[in-house]
Amino acid sequence: PRYRPDWASLDARPLPAWFDQAKVGVFVHWGVFSVPAWGSEWFWWHWQGEHRADYERFVQRRYPPDTTYADFAPRFTAHDFQPREWAQLFQRAGARYVVLTTKHHEGFTNWESPVSWNWNSLDTGPHRDLVGELGQALRERNIRYGLYHSLLEWFNPLYLADKESGFKTQNFVLKKTMPELYDLVLKYKPDLIWSDGDWEAPESYWNSTSFLAWLYNDSPIKDTVVVNDRWCNNCSCHHGGYYNCADKYKPGTLPTHKWEMCSSIDKHSWGYRSNMNVAELMDEASIIEELVQTVSFGGNYLLNVGPTKEGVIVPVFQERLLALGRWLDTNGEAIYESKPWRVQMENSTDTVWYTSKGPVVYAIFLIWPLDNVLELSSPIPSPATQVTMLGFAGTLKWQKSPGKGLLITLSPNMLLSPLPPQTGWAVKLEGVK
Repeated sequence: PRYRPDWASLDARPLPAWFDQAKVGVFVHWGVFSVPAWGSEWFWWHWQGEHRADYERFVQRRYPPDTTYADFAPRFTAHDFQPREWAQLFQRAGARYVVLTTKHHEGFTNWESPVSWNWNSLDTGPHRDLVGELGQALRERNIRYGLYHSLLEWFNPLYLADKESGFKTQNFVLKKTMPELYDLVLKYKPDLIWSDGDWEAPESYWNSTSFLAWLYNDSPIKDTVVVNDRWCNNCSCHHGGYYNCADKYKPGTLPTHKWEMCSSIDKHSWGYRSNMNVAELMDEASIIEELVQTVSFGGNYLLNVGPTKEGVIVPVFQERLLALGRWLDTNGEAIYESKPWRVQMENSTDTVWYTSKGPVVYAIFLIWPLDNVLELSSPIPSPATQVTMLGFAGTLKWQKSPGKGLLITLSPNMLLSPLPPQTGWAVKLEGVK
C-alpha cells in the first residue's frame, strides 16, 4: 500500500527490523561550531542570538575586532580527518550505525548542498565532501549510515522572514530545507534520517508528511530507511519512525513504541570543547549503565562524540568508545538483537537489568555482590535451568531461592580475571520462565 502524506498513514509504517537489532550507535556533531570549540554547538546562537556576555567576551579576547561567525568557516579545515580511521574506531566501539551532522542549526552543510552557496564544506573550509567520505568508509565495514539534518537555520534570512509571517509563508522550506533533504537522500542513500530543528513551527509549515510519504513510497531507500520523531513542533514522542522524545531521554518504564536514547560523552556539549575537563565526561561505568538500562527498556543507545575542527576524535573520547567496545565484545550477546523481557529490572534494585532472546534470559548486573552470590527474584527456575556467564567457560552453580527466584554462586576469581570489565557482567539463564 502507498503511504499518504498524513500522520495516521505514515505512523502505521512498520519500522525496518535492522534498527531494533542494531542497539548501539555513535553520534557525531561536527561543523563550524568546532572552530571556536567553546560553550557548545549552539555557539552562534548564544553569541549573536542571545548576546550572552560570556560568549561576547570569549570572541573579543580570542579573535580580531569585527569577527563574524562566517569568519570561522575557513578555519574548519578537517586537515586530519581520516574517515577510514573513524570507521575502524566506531566498529571497535561496537557501533552498528553512525549518525553524522550533515547540517546543524548554523546552516553550514558538510556536503556540497546545491542551495547552500559558499556555506558548505566544498566551497569553504575543508574543501571536501565530509558526508560522502565518511559514508563510503562506514559502508566498507557494513556499518549503517545515518544523517542528522536540522530543519531550521537560526539566522537564514528566508527562515527569519517566514518566522516573521507566523509561518504563513514557506520560502525557506521550499528553497532550502526540502531541496537539501531530497538531495541528501538521492546522493547518499542513508539508512537513517535524524531530523532536528523542528520545534518552532507546525507540520503545515515544514511539509514533513509530504517528504516522508515520498521517502516511504518512491525514494531509493523506501524499504530500509528509518526516521526519528522530530518533524514538527508537536511531533516529538508522537509521530515519525522511532521516538527520541528529548535529548538524554530516560523513560523509567518500558515504552510501547521503539525509541532511542541519545547521550554525549561530554556531559555539557555535543560539539567539541577545547576546555573540557575529565570530570565533565561520562566514565566507562556510566556509559555501560546507560546502555544497559536503555536496551532493557527496548531502546537503542546513540553515544555522541564531537571531533575537533581538524577532524580528530580526541584520545579521551576514543578511550571511552574502545572501553564500550571491549565490554560489548564480551557481553554483546545480551545486547544486540535482544528484546525486552517480561521484567526489565530487579524490583528491589536498579543494578540488575534483563534482556531476552527467545526463551533465553540475560541478567546484567552492574555491581558485583559482596558475598559472590547473585540473587535474582524475577526468573522462575525449573529442573532444566542452566546458568552461564558471558565471557567464561563452564556452568555456574545455582539453587532455588527461599523466597522466589534463584541464587547463583559466582566464582570470586572471575572478578580478578583480566577478562571481565570493571562494570557490568551478564549471566545467561536457560530453562527459566
